[in-house]
Amino acid sequence: MRSDSLYCELYVLDFMESTPMMRVFLAVLIASYLSSPTLQANDRPNIVLIVVDDMGFSDLGCFGGEVSTPNLDQLASGGLRFTQFYNCAKCETTRATLLSGQYHPSVGIGKLENCMTIAEGMKLGGYTTLMSGKWHMNSTPVERGFDRYFGHLSGACNFFKGDNTFRLDDKPFDVPDEGFYTTDADTDYAIEFLKGADADKPFFLYLAYNAPHYPLQAPREEVEKYRGKYMMGWDELRKTRLARMKDLGIVSPNCPLSPRPDDVPAWDEMSAEQKNEQDLLMATYAGMIDRVDQNIGRLIGHLKATERYENTLFMFLSDNGACPFQRTQPKTLKNKLMPWDPESYWTYDKRWAHACNTPLREYKQNQHEGGISTAFIAHWAKGIKAPGTIVSQPAHLVDLMATGLDLAGVAYPDTYGGKSVGKAQGLSLAPIFAGHHRQPHDALLFTFYGKNNALRVGDWKLVNINNGPWELYNIADDRTELNDLSESQPDRFRDLQLKWDVIAKEIGAERKQANVGKKKQKGK
Repeated sequence: MRSDSLYCELYVLDFMESTPMMRVFLAVLIASYLSSPTLQANDRPNIVLIVVDDMGFSDLGCFGGEVSTPNLDQLASGGLRFTQFYNCAKCETTRATLLSGQYHPSVGIGKLENCMTIAEGMKLGGYTTLMSGKWHMNSTPVERGFDRYFGHLSGACNFFKGDNTFRLDDKPFDVPDEGFYTTDADTDYAIEFLKGADADKPFFLYLAYNAPHYPLQAPREEVEKYRGKYMMGWDELRKTRLARMKDLGIVSPNCPLSPRPDDVPAWDEMSAEQKNEQDLLMATYAGMIDRVDQNIGRLIGHLKATERYENTLFMFLSDNGACPFQRTQPKTLKNKLMPWDPESYWTYDKRWAHACNTPLREYKQNQHEGGISTAFIAHWAKGIKAPGTIVSQPAHLVDLMATGLDLAGVAYPDTYGGKSVGKAQGLSLAPIFAGHHRQPHDALLFTFYGKNNALRVGDWKLVNINNGPWELYNIADDRTELNDLSESQPDRFRDLQLKWDVIAKEIGAERKQANVGKKKQKGK
């Protein structure tokens, strides 16, 4: 491609030697060229990809939650909210898919085999590539295309003390004894990296917060901000969230709540002491999300101050639905440690997780909507045509690589580093940013180690849980997956199972032997 200056020189020469009619034509052509955003390298956007950990579908204010998230809410109101964006239901599977642009079985999950990472791809387009936060893959970020890195290689860590996997670039990083909080540090280094980056090059920043993953730990002021606000309990919280979600247009006006699971007690059955402890846990969780939002505000402020905000594409998501695992450590209970104590280790379980995923079923690791649905926000002041739009078009993590390369002007290669790379499996989100209806995926496949599986084709979804029998739902009519149509739609049911087997074989996803016993109860 010729440079802008050369184009202008040629146009000027033609302009001076042309007839009056031709001069008019050339003037229009020059103006059209200079105003075309697709032809100017400087208009390629910076990209900030923000991933939070174990956050529920309805936690953000802009998705119906009561947690204070003004910075993310502002990005949402000035951008797009996707209501059917899918992750891979678990920390490591999501990260492998996000980084590779392929379904995670195709790349050996953490091994990241047979692939080019999104950072490596963006470097092909001349981007500076930066990462801060949780890695949770094999190797290290600097070995897989990132110019700078700060964070922990592990899947989770103490928020105040860190762990021994923290790195600064490729060197061990000693976490300070005092004044450290992982969420803040991730943002500190992200901003520091941006300050040192070449201002003449676009950048790709992957900011992977560990919050609100357990252990539930937050500064005291964040916890106390929410103390007492969850004494209403999970039953009432789900009702109030669903009402707000309907008002916002996140779910349809006739969307029902999925039933409270059989193994979750009614809030009114809890003792006063139990309610107080549960309020503390949810207040801490909310405080962790609040702190993430504050840090995103810091990042936005830096980009505005350096005049890079307008042409920065922000994409925000969670790696999976809310987490149901009860892993509070006995020492924390015995010593009654508060969640701002660095020695504490609290978790909440499915009692709050099912509320955080309102109104959807199941949780992290499951392939029902509660496990794979994320609040997804895209904001690009200079590039999104209809800000404030709520997008119901389905999209998936595999689309992030395709989107980045599309906007960077990079063609997906057959080889990288002298090795062949697998087939790109995503579709760019750029047409949606431009206000168009994108050609949808033929199918979207989901699996967690062959134990929990799903396939979505159009509005139809095939899904199972814990090696159990397949279920069939029409997501357009039944987002909460309450009406199993496997018996009333036998032909479709059979066709989707066959299609799942074909695609699973193509990507190396082996399904474990299905149980033939009674289906899991959906609740009471």
